[in-house]
Amino acid sequence: MLNTCQMVYHHKNCLNTKRPYAKPCRLCIDACPHQAISEYREIDSKRCTECGACMAVCPSDGIVDRYTDLFHQYIEGTQGDIILNCPQAASLGFEISCLGAIDHDLWLTLLHLAKERKITIHTGKCVECPDKKACALSVKIFKEIHEDWPDHPQVMIKVSHDQPVEDATASGKVSQASLPKTQSVEKKGWREKGWEKLEDILPGLTADEAYLIPRTRELLVRQMAACSQDKIPLPALQVRDGCTSCGVCVAICPQAALTKKEDGDELSLIYEPYKCVRCQRCVNICNPKALGFAKKQLSHRHFTGKILLHKGSPKHCVRCGKQVFDNAEPPLCIACASSKSDSIFST
Repeated sequence: MLNTCQMVYHHKNCLNTKRPYAKPCRLCIDACPHQAISEYREIDSKRCTECGACMAVCPSDGIVDRYTDLFHQYIEGTQGDIILNCPQAASLGFEISCLGAIDHDLWLTLLHLAKERKITIHTGKCVECPDKKACALSVKIFKEIHEDWPDHPQVMIKVSHDQPVEDATASGKVSQASLPKTQSVEKKGWREKGWEKLEDILPGLTADEAYLIPRTRELLVRQMAACSQDKIPLPALQVRDGCTSCGVCVAICPQAALTKKEDGDELSLIYEPYKCVRCQRCVNICNPKALGFAKKQLSHRHFTGKILLHKGSPKHCVRCGKQVFDNAEPPLCIACASSKSDSIFST
């Protein structure tokens, strides 16, 4: 058998490939609890436990599990209750790699589905699991959602080492009930499916696959479309006072979530929340600090539509006429601001 890893680095999906940036994204590297990802995004199959932490923090599906699509097909294809279990839990449902693989959009999808269907996640004893850091990361994401949406439908989390035990309603903390050790049972789930085929192909065969919208985002949007009038809290970009209409945020966006329309001297900034992966590049590059994210109650129409964020005219240097990118008064480009000449201000 080939020494393969189910986690795949999609080079063309990575934000660093889509739009090179002075400070490259390294969320996957920093989040990996096993130091299994190199600076070149090479995944060490001997260290990787396929916990999914890298997948949960990556904003653009730069790293995904080979069989994520099977998981999504189960969620959408199941008509009754949705039952998930991690590899450390009893085989009571569809096996996911770890609770750590559930990212922000997938948590929202599950909570949205919980309005109509019972959803139960079975876990092992996370405090004893080598992937407990990945699990804690996912729980942190859930807590943030819970704070913004306190009356969300309930998802049940059960600690089920080998048999179901006391229920624990998801409230941002996974129950750590004490369980007796019993003989483990054979488990075959989505992580095992396809191994026979996988042995016949080379590792990373699908690494060149590229797509703009992350798969969990597409899943969330499809679920929102089924209840198009419902609104859920989602981070959305907003423009505060101080915008100079420079358009740098548009140029730096790797997802084309920001576009601009120019009408003479006036510039309109258009935002598409569906495409935005909240990588923060626009926020960090904005010199006057006019951009930021805020939680908004968005319906399917608003989430997948286009929003006019700002209208204004770019500022130009009063000396040389070049465009300026801050709100200094009088407007001066860097070159003119550093010049000793002040003749234009003489009276």
